[in-house]
Amino acid sequence: MTRALSALLATSLLAGTAAMATAQELNIYSSRHYDTDERLYSEFEEQTGITINRIEGNADELMARMQAEGRNSPADIFLTVDVSRLNRAVEAGVLQPVDSAILEARIPQHLQEAENRWFGFSQRSRIIFYNTELVDTPPMTYADLADPAYEGMVCIRSSTNTYNQTLLASIIAHEGEAEARDWAAGVVRNFARSPQGGDTDQLAGLASGECGVAVSNTYYFVRALREEVDGVTEHLDVIGHVFPDQDGNGAHMNVSGAGMAAYAPHPDAAVAFLEYLASDSAQVYFSSGNNEYPAVEGVPMVEELAGLGDFVADDIDLTDVANNLATAQRIFNQVGWP
Repeated sequence: MTRALSALLATSLLAGTAAMATAQELNIYSSRHYDTDERLYSEFEEQTGITINRIEGNADELMARMQAEGRNSPADIFLTVDVSRLNRAVEAGVLQPVDSAILEARIPQHLQEAENRWFGFSQRSRIIFYNTELVDTPPMTYADLADPAYEGMVCIRSSTNTYNQTLLASIIAHEGEAEARDWAAGVVRNFARSPQGGDTDQLAGLASGECGVAVSNTYYFVRALREEVDGVTEHLDVIGHVFPDQDGNGAHMNVSGAGMAAYAPHPDAAVAFLEYLASDSAQVYFSSGNNEYPAVEGVPMVEELAGLGDFVADDIDLTDVANNLATAQRIFNQVGWP
């Protein structure tokens, strides 16, 4: 962060705090269920004196609650993971545009909604993992996952998983609907088993030898590097990884993000919190606390995450990806991806 931008961020937080002298609280509706996020909230409270009140739950349930509450909703911030849920919040009309020079300067444009109704604050890359004892030549692209060479080897989550929906939506945006449908059908033919469980279960299937190839978000794997994850950590020596499409579009990224509620009763506090999430200290904590890539370029990362290596990330505008989510779900249904 430049000295001038650091000063701007500090001034904004102080100014926001002064403006909220009569309303020293912030109400967050969150579907991020990570205990490690407690430090994010406590640091903001320490910096500003604003008390955070949280309601946690399923993203769709929280959006429905905000819609039902309407203008009487106490929600100031909606915080969730993956662009699919952020897009649903826009479609539900529960977010409003935010005008912030700090967010415009700090958050890359492709990680902002077109009308600034949400911002991505941390990233995960959805990459390919493989069992080094079973696979000599791993897939190097997402397209390779549909190659008959990997028949009966691929483990991946169900089509209802938001991370897979966003991945397919990005393929549609890049390659078109027909290519995306062929890809999805090819992956189904290569299933090692019917989709089951979360990303950690895909990695565990890889470690046990049930799968030769698996798809997972990076932070699940890094968690197994940093702490004991049953079924994965003890087998890390046989798990290799590939950042796909390094000669093409780059590795797919999805985000955790937030926006200001449509009827936020504490708008100044809401903007101050969003700007805080873009600060160096919060960005570092997304990495050290939950093994995620910072959204802000140049922010240091935890050693194990950085140790995965440098890679080319897909910088497609996530608004374009969001526009293809409904088509992605239709394709999943058409090809019989459970």
